[in-house]
Amino acid sequence: MLFRSQQLVKANKKANQKLLGVQLGKYCVAKDIPVVYVAKYFGISRTAVYAWFKGESEISAKIQPVLKLFYKKTA
Repeated sequence: MLFRSQQLVKANKKANQKLLGVQLGKYCVAKDIPVVYVAKYFGISRTAVYAWFKGESEISAKIQPVLKLFYKKTA
């Protein structure tokens, strides 16, 4: 698994599954998509991606439309 931290996986599972960032995290874990790839794709820091995946922050409205493209590209 490309996710080096099992803590991240555990935090993702415990987080509010209704949050888009948490859903994205679950998807990326299942597809073995590394955090660094997600950060580069969206033009944000890895820290921000970790916060999304753990439910500590939510994906901003301006990034949400790009999610569909991300899912298509990584499907």
